[in-house]
Amino acid sequence: MTVPDRLAQLLPGLLLCIGVTLAAVALAHLEAAVFGRAWVESLVLAILLGTVVRTAWQPGPRWKPGIDFSAKMLLEIAVVLLGASLSAATVLAVGPALLLGIALVVAVAICISYGLCRMFGLPARMAVLVACGNSICGNSAIAAVAPVVGADGKDVASSIAFTAVLGVVVVLSLPLLVPVLGLSLEQYGVLAGLTVYAVPQVLAATAPVGALSVQVGTLVKLVRVLMLGPVVVVLSLLAPRLREAPVAPGDVIAGERPKRSPLSRLVPWFIIGFLGLALLRSAGLVPEMLLGPFAVLATALTIISMAALGLGVDVRTVARSGVRVTGAAVASLLVLGAISLGLIRLLGVT
Repeated sequence: MTVPDRLAQLLPGLLLCIGVTLAAVALAHLEAAVFGRAWVESLVLAILLGTVVRTAWQPGPRWKPGIDFSAKMLLEIAVVLLGASLSAATVLAVGPALLLGIALVVAVAICISYGLCRMFGLPARMAVLVACGNSICGNSAIAAVAPVVGADGKDVASSIAFTAVLGVVVVLSLPLLVPVLGLSLEQYGVLAGLTVYAVPQVLAATAPVGALSVQVGTLVKLVRVLMLGPVVVVLSLLAPRLREAPVAPGDVIAGERPKRSPLSRLVPWFIIGFLGLALLRSAGLVPEMLLGPFAVLATALTIISMAALGLGVDVRTVARSGVRVTGAAVASLLVLGAISLGLIRLLGVT
C-alpha cells in the first residue's frame, strides 16, 4: 500500500478522534471559565465523549483504521515524548532518604493495589492500570501503562472514569485530615504529594493549607510522577504475556502487540525510545526550547488516543465493572494513604 493510500485509509478515523479531542478541550476550557478550574481534565473528557459517541453510533469499517492508529501508534509516540520530562537532577533534588522513600511507597502501593484489585475480581490488565493510576499519577499513568500491558478500551475507560471521580474526592477531603491527624505544613505537603493524582490537583489540595505545603507537595509529586519511567520499564519486562494475551474481537487496543523479534516482545520500541530521550535529557542534550513543545505534543497525542479508546468502548461493559473498580480504587487509595503516613513518621518529617 502506498503512503497516499495509507493516509487516505487513516484519515476518516483520525479526523473523528481529533474532533472528539477538540470537543473535550473546549469543554475543559468552558469548565475552567465557569468554575475557576477544570475539575475534569481534557483527557478524561475525551474518553467519556468518545464513549458517548460510540454508544449513540457505532463507527463502521471505514473509521476503524484511523481509530486503531490513534489508539496505538499515537499513544506510543506520546510515551516516547514523556521521556523528555525525566530529569535526573529533579529526582536527586529531594535528597536520598525521601527519594528512596517515595520509590518504596510507589512500589509497595502498586503491589498491594494490584493484589486488592485482583481480590475485587478485576482482570489482570485492569488491575495493573488501577494500581499504577492510584500509586503514581492517576490518568496520565493509566494512559502511559496501557500500551505496555496491551489494555483494551473498556479497561482504560473504566480505570480512568472512576479514578478521575475519586481524584476530585481526594482533593476536597484531604485538607480535612490536617486537624484530625495534627499534621504540620511540611507533613501535609508530603502526604498530598504522595497521594493526590495530578500536579494541578496537588496545588488545589495544598493551597488552602499553606505555602509550605504547596512547595513540598509539588516537589514530592514531581518526583512521584518521575517514578512512572522506571515502573513502565519494569512492567515492559514483567508483563509481555499481558501484551500478547487475546482480547475480545472488535476491541480497540492501546499499543501494538509485538509479534516480531524476542527483543521487541521483551521491551517494546516505545520504551526504548522513552529511555533514550530520558538519557538525552539528563545529559543536557535536549534543548530547553524543545521541552515545552514536547510536553504539549505528548499531551495532545495522549488525549487523541483516549478519544480513540473511548470510541471503542461499550458503555454497558464499563457500567458492569463500575462497583468493582470503584471498590478496588478506594481500597488501594486508603492503603496508599496509610503507607504515606508511615513514611512521614519513619523519616521524621516535622
